[in-house]
Amino acid sequence: MKTSLRPAATPSPQRRSRPRVDDRPYPITRPSSQHPRRRFLSLAAGAAVLPAVSRMASGQAYPTRPITLIVGFAAGSSTDLEARVMAQRMRASLGQPIIVENVSGADGSVGTARAARARPDGYTIALGSLATHVLNAAFYSLRYDVLNDFVPISLLATNPFVLFARKDMPAKDVNELIAWLKSNPNKVSVGIVSASNRLLTAVLQKEIGTKLTLVPYRGNAPQSQDAIAGQIDLFFATPVELPLVRAGRMKAYAVTSDMRLELAPDIPTFAEIGLPALSYSAWVGLFAPRGTPRDVIGKLNAAAVEVLTDPGVRSRLADLGMEVFPRERQTPEALGALVKADAEKWRPLIKEFGIKAE
Repeated sequence: MKTSLRPAATPSPQRRSRPRVDDRPYPITRPSSQHPRRRFLSLAAGAAVLPAVSRMASGQAYPTRPITLIVGFAAGSSTDLEARVMAQRMRASLGQPIIVENVSGADGSVGTARAARARPDGYTIALGSLATHVLNAAFYSLRYDVLNDFVPISLLATNPFVLFARKDMPAKDVNELIAWLKSNPNKVSVGIVSASNRLLTAVLQKEIGTKLTLVPYRGNAPQSQDAIAGQIDLFFATPVELPLVRAGRMKAYAVTSDMRLELAPDIPTFAEIGLPALSYSAWVGLFAPRGTPRDVIGKLNAAAVEVLTDPGVRSRLADLGMEVFPRERQTPEALGALVKADAEKWRPLIKEFGIKAE
């Protein structure tokens, strides 16, 4: 009998039955049956929402750090003083300091250019004026568009100009001054700080039929100092210089407003002496670079409007010869409309007179 050499067969283990899906302790994740293209589009749409959500969160938190307010004229100028009045009081409303940065040159266009190139996040704004945001576009070949590269925030105040002179000017009143200017063509020097000064000086020359020598300055302070020292004869400036007249250090001959100033009722208007073409009032307002979010503009506008209700602020601006705009005009829309209207009014006149930046 033969013996088998094969090993004994090992019994196979008992196979467990697979539990039913309902009996499993956790659900099984199955691969998505969504088409790859649809899934990509869905993910892309979700990603696109993130920047918008981020911007909303940023706008709600604004401001979280100091804000820079660019002024296109030197420290001590009327525009600079107006900026500092607003910056000091807006801090309380916004909860962050506003730092005034003076960037003077080219009638304020150097500082305005810097503001136009700033990141549109609300942390760099500009104090603009009739000169910087209307007239300069007629005097210079700018690398920015004053009408389209800024977003208006709020109109603030308006002010006329006064014709000042060195204290030893021989003319006793404005009529004698005009006669003296006519008899001394090309011998009278006039300080020029901004486009407004340049325009007013050009109109004065045309109206009285004489020629004046223009002397450019980077700010009102050095211009006033030279007038006090007798280095220049005349200059147009805002009423901020009136204390120097009261102190006997300069003279004031006429004002460009339609009515006499409450601060100086003895100074006649140009309209009174038969020169209505010299009726002129400048304005100041706040601007932000194009692209600044709407909610940020809204917060800045609300802060400015709140400050302008402060009797102390209004009194300080009045001391500077500024009159606050009515509440209904303290809006971005009103400021934007005024910029366009003044551009249509003054730029053709500048072209007609052939006024050039010097």
